[in-house]
Amino acid sequence: MDISDFDYDLPDALVAQEPADRRDAARLLVLNRGSGEIGHHRFAELPALLDPGDLVVVNDVRVVPARLLGRRAATGGKVEVLVLGPFYREPEPSRGFDALVRAGGRLRVGETLDLEDGSLQATVKALPGAAAGVGGVFAVDFHDAGGDLDRKRLLARLEELGRMPLPPYIQREAEADDHLVLDRTRYQTVFAQHPGAVAAPTAALHFTEAVFDGLRERGVGVARLCLHVGIGTFLPVRVDRVEDHPMHAEHFVLPDTAREAVLSTRQSGGRVIAVGTTSVRSLEWWARTGERQGATSLYVYPPFRFLVVDVLMTNFHLPRSTPLLLASAFAGRDLLLAAYREAVAAGYRFYSYGDSMLVL
Repeated sequence: MDISDFDYDLPDALVAQEPADRRDAARLLVLNRGSGEIGHHRFAELPALLDPGDLVVVNDVRVVPARLLGRRAATGGKVEVLVLGPFYREPEPSRGFDALVRAGGRLRVGETLDLEDGSLQATVKALPGAAAGVGGVFAVDFHDAGGDLDRKRLLARLEELGRMPLPPYIQREAEADDHLVLDRTRYQTVFAQHPGAVAAPTAALHFTEAVFDGLRERGVGVARLCLHVGIGTFLPVRVDRVEDHPMHAEHFVLPDTAREAVLSTRQSGGRVIAVGTTSVRSLEWWARTGERQGATSLYVYPPFRFLVVDVLMTNFHLPRSTPLLLASAFAGRDLLLAAYREAVAAGYRFYSYGDSMLVL
């Protein structure tokens, strides 16, 4: 299958640069796979679109403000560091943390980077090679005035100093701070709990407490899992054949409560609504392997037999991306791209800060 089959035209003006004024004010396109019908709603209407006995499954990972600005100690040249983790466990002492480093000129092993006005330092240990198809990933140690940083202390310093790892299509001036508070709040779900993501589970950004209240009143259950979203999730596929793409692996945990809720819902005839492609991959990996914790590298593209997920909630995705392939596997490529064309014509806002889609 050729990756060019998963292209579509999108005017630049429809790439959302900021979130909607209210989370649940985002638009919600509803696509019915059986009839092909498309409906237009607001996200706040979600409870009325679901049935009593359904189950909504969300990813409660917390985005780490893992982006740091600074300079190379030796040359003074500007540098930008995106810490990739691991955040769910201590790194191997021989390796340290993985970080995507952008700098003018070649970095050397042993070089020191002064980050955020010298509040934090990073020492380059090695170039372990591309991670998830991303070049420029280095093994790095972090330290400050108190010494070397373990996982817990690094997370604390990132919360203090770091910036949210927004995707490149959201344009921000590198040193500008006028969006720092907005992005820290809105590039994070209202229920985020477990720190470990370097990209938001964007389909869940629209949920509010009012929406959750509406789901409960409607008799719709909510369950949580956690998948540590990595940078590879939103990378474009760079091979010609879809089947040749090397899928990245991400750490996930499916708690017993969520597993039991899914099994109970299916036994009682309710539908499992997966919020976001990360929830889909976690649930479908568990259905195939029985594993409820560990690394999943499940790669979903057409054709694919879904064993657990009955309904998909998702944002509008980049062309030639693995989330778009997953959504195409669920809805059917032709039907999904037809819905995208209608969304473009109707002026929907696309990508991370954009509008949402419910595929029934």
